[in-house]
Amino acid sequence: MRVRKQSAISNKVHEMDLPLTEDEFFLCHSKWKAGELIQNAFPMLNKAQREFIMTGSTQEEWDEMFDEDKESCVGDIANEKQGDE
Repeated sequence: MRVRKQSAISNKVHEMDLPLTEDEFFLCHSKWKAGELIQNAFPMLNKAQREFIMTGSTQEEWDEMFDEDKESCVGDIANEKQGDE
């Protein structure tokens, strides 16, 4: 089933093909919305697919976001150490 969601990170609209029929998707989605953990409601999906259902975010967006944060943190630590000298 093709799912279309707006990303919570970039606000861009993305689409993803999920290995589910429409009926399977709506049954699993109902379980999740009723309080089931998403990994239990959608056990047949991987982490990236489940994240997409929750937030509309793609793996590429997460990778880009955390790469930038990693560089920023390293730069902040380096600047703090220079200030200590």
